[in-house]
Amino acid sequence: MTTVGKTPPGADPKQLERTGTVREIGSQAVWSLSSCKPGFGVDQLRDDNLETYWQSDGSQPHLVNIQFRRKTTVKMLCIYADYKSDESYTPSKISVRVGHNFHNLQEIRQLEMVEPSGWIHIPLLNLANSPIRTFMIQIAVLANHQNGRDTHMRQIKVYTPVEETSIGKFPRCTTVDFMMYRTIR
Repeated sequence: MTTVGKTPPGADPKQLERTGTVREIGSQAVWSLSSCKPGFGVDQLRDDNLETYWQSDGSQPHLVNIQFRRKTTVKMLCIYADYKSDESYTPSKISVRVGHNFHNLQEIRQLEMVEPSGWIHIPLLNLANSPIRTFMIQIAVLANHQNGRDTHMRQIKVYTPVEETSIGKFPRCTTVDFMMYRTIR
């Protein structure tokens, strides 16, 4: 079990994307939640706005299911949590599970978070220290701070590594304008 506290400065996952080493693939997945209050669902969880959030509305564990159409390489999850804003709604214990479907999920990470404030980076690596390949990721909120019942999650990002092309190695582009010229179309 890993304990996570405060996020170091500059740990915004958008900075990782700009280096060209990872790419956000959450838009390629189908997202579902175990429960949500009206107006606080998947749209708020994925809208790139740190002021909006998903709020669960049911019994624990609260689940976020991320399903891909094909087996997908996933390197890292990034979750934004803010204890100062959410207090007892802030997750304190999270389980990350992967598998082919709901029936064969295996827990690969469990995290204890102590008053998190900012982006939490969760590497998803197999025993050989390589990114995992999976059809489904499930994030389960097992407990909240101050024994809170419902939970708030402000953002979740899913990242895959960017692979080098077989034609040759191109220099990594660092600006958004040049990213579109990295590959041959």
